[in-house]
Parts: sequence; C-alpha cells; structure tokens
Amino acid sequence: MAKTRIEKDSMGELQVPIDALYGPQTQRALNNFPISGQPLPAAFIRALLLIKYSAAKANAQSGALSGRIAEGICASVDELLADDYMTHFPVDVFQTGSGTSSNMNANEVLARMASLRCGETVGPNDHVNFGQSSNDTIPTTIHVSAALALSEKLLPALTHLITTIKEKARDHERVVKTGRTHLMDAMPVRLSQSLMAWAGQLEQHRTRLKRMQPELQTLAQGGTAVGTGINAEPAFAAAFSDALSKKTGLTFQPADNFFTQISSVDIPVALSGQLKALAVTLMKVANDLRWMNSGPLAGLGEIELEALQPGSSIMPGKVNPVIPEAVAMVSAQVIGHDAAITVAGQSGNFELNVMLPLVAKNLLESLEWLSTVMPLLADKAIATFKVNDDNLKRALSRNPILVTALNPIIGYDKAASIAKQAYREGRAIIDVASEQTDLSREELERLLDPEKLTQGGVHR
Repeated sequence: MAKTRIEKDSMGELQVPIDALYGPQTQRALNNFPISGQPLPAAFIRALLLIKYSAAKANAQSGALSGRIAEGICASVDELLADDYMTHFPVDVFQTGSGTSSNMNANEVLARMASLRCGETVGPNDHVNFGQSSNDTIPTTIHVSAALALSEKLLPALTHLITTIKEKARDHERVVKTGRTHLMDAMPVRLSQSLMAWAGQLEQHRTRLKRMQPELQTLAQGGTAVGTGINAEPAFAAAFSDALSKKTGLTFQPADNFFTQISSVDIPVALSGQLKALAVTLMKVANDLRWMNSGPLAGLGEIELEALQPGSSIMPGKVNPVIPEAVAMVSAQVIGHDAAITVAGQSGNFELNVMLPLVAKNLLESLEWLSTVMPLLADKAIATFKVNDDNLKRALSRNPILVTALNPIIGYDKAASIAKQAYREGRAIIDVASEQTDLSREELERLLDPEKLTQGGVHR
C-alpha cells in the first residue's frame, strides 16, 4: 500500500499520497474523474503557473500579499518550470467544466512549495488564489497558452514552410508541367506557379492568424467569479497583465468586458476556425504531393519524394509518401478538434462557459501538432523532392489541351475537333494541327510552346 497523509478541506478529511505536492481538492478530482488518463497539455499548465506568478506579483504590488509570500509563490513557479512539472498536475481533462480542479491543483502545489520555502503557512485559496477565481483564471489560461503557442511555435513553423516552398519554386522556375483541373489534363503551368499557389494560401493564413493575436492577448483575469471583479483589488487586472507581459515577452492587457471573456470562448473558437482552415490547406498540399509522386511507373511520377523508410512489410522496394500522409492525418484531427471546440463554444450558460478544459486541450493540441508537422513537411518532403523532367516533358508533348492556344486563330470548334482526333489516335497535338490547319510547323511550334503558354495572354 502506498503511504498517505491526511489532508483536510471544506468537505472534510482525505488521504493524499505522502509525497504529493498537491492537496485534498486535487485528490478529490483524481478520485472523481478517472476518465481518460490524459492531463491537460503541458502548455496549459505552463501558462497557468505563469498566471499564478503574475497574480502574486500584482497582489504584492497592491499590498494584498506580503512580499515574502509573493516571492515564495514566484520562486516556486520558477522552480516548477525549470523541472518536469507535469508530474504534479495529474488531473484529467474531463473534469468540472470550469477547470476548477486544475486551478486548485496549481494553487495547492504552489501553496505547499511556498510554505516550505517561506517557513510559514501559505494557503491555496487565501494566498495563491487571492483576487482570482477559476472562472476568470481558466479562460485567461486558455488565452495565454494559445497566445504563447501561436507566437513561439506555430507562426515560426508556418513561416519556415512558406520560405521553403518559395525557395523550391525559385529553384524550379523554368520547369513546366501539365496543369490539371478535375484531375484531368489542362493547360500547362510552371512547377513554380503551383508551388507559389501553396505559398500564397499559407501566407493568407499567416496574415489572419497574426490579426488574431491582439484579441487573444486580451484577458479575463480580474473579472473573478462572474465578471464583476468581486474580491479583486481595483488595480489588480492591469498590474497582473503588466507582470505577465514582462514575464512572457508578449503584450497582454485586461479585456474591455470581463463578462464577455468569462461567459464565452468566442476568441478561442475563432482561433480554432483559423487552425482548421490552415489544416485544410495543408491537406491540399499533402495530397498534391502524393499525386505528383504517385507511381513510380503507374502513376503521374512527376516528382520523387525523399525515400524515408520501407513502405511495405511484404512488397520489397516499395516506398510510400509517409510525410504527406502524416500531414493529412494531423489535418484531419485538427478539423475534428475544431468540431468539438465549436460544440464547446455553445456551452456558455449565462455567466460561464462550462467546457473550458475541452477547449484548452483541443486548441493546444491543434497548435502543437500543426507546429511540429509543418517543419517536417518543409524539410522532409518539399525541400528534398526531385523533379522527373523526362516524365513532365513526355506528358506535355502529348497533351491535346495545348490546342486551347489556337482558339483565337482557328476557333473553338475546330480546336475541339483537333483535340479529339489527337486523343483518339494517340498523337501529338502539333502533328494533327499541322494536318488540319493552314498554320506552318514553325508557327505551330511557336504557338504551342508550353513555356510561353504559362505566361498567359493571347498568342497569335
């Protein structure tokens, strides 16, 4: 039997593991919610600890906490963040919808550590949680953790992917390939044009995500239980945001309306929607790569992705597009996370949303997984793929759709007739066009030059 100690809270006595830093309210949560075995993400706990640090600084500034206790709390936060702190935060994601259990987990751990450090009793509620409520702290933690993940991880990863795509496009500016619409042959495009289309999509996402940062960095902290700010010093919200800004390097500020921030998660829902949109683009890029790489003999075979591992346990020599497949799966999961966050966002009953831990988990997982998979896509798929020039040129030379360039000269109907004959007879379009029109071979070569056709305009 594991050794325990007896702890007491407002509901009575409870046995807690003797070495645990947490106390009775955390233990009650562990007893009540043996559901998934998954704690809230490390990014969430990190932000929660930073919030307790900043609250202690603000309360010391106003005189609500003694400097000794406040410094004990702050030093305990720093000690935890420098170590493997997640072992002290085991509460399941699926808990009370306000996240009170996780808030009290942090309060109890820091109270115990600060008490040992200060040589006097530091209370989880009366000191660590002074001027706070779970109802403003957990929405604030969602905002702070997401803002840090967006700034520190996702935007740099997205920028790296964009840069890698642009570099690849620059290196293959003169490569021309068959364009495709409906998965069917269409007019030629430069490989660089296809790549820059991806870069353009991703740049749009980056712009939209950056626009969300100021909203995400407005905080509910200071609204306490329902948004009125009961039991918080009047200057607490501003002092808290200042302390948090200094600690993190991001600019945080109190929300204009605490009631809005506590009763809803509209901003996290909107961020999740932007992450879903990014995931949709990444899935499109991944599938384009898979199609272009397909084969090598019975597919398009336009590019060759880097061979990273054997592709089959039974078929020797088979190599699969594993990185694009991983990207597609992450994208699918992010889309699923957004669906759950959307449902959770509707659970703002009167003055409090009651699915906050679910929002936190899904939002932070989406941010984390997208941040880690985009560099893999950049470095192990896009930067390293090789172009199969012979396959590209072979398909281009036999593409009857090139006849589109002759429309202004011979008309649509005549061009369609030539295309159908070329399809039917398996011949190059230039050969059929030279028989069916008065245009010279030299003129046709000029008009049907695939590289010139990628430049747009009317060719006569």
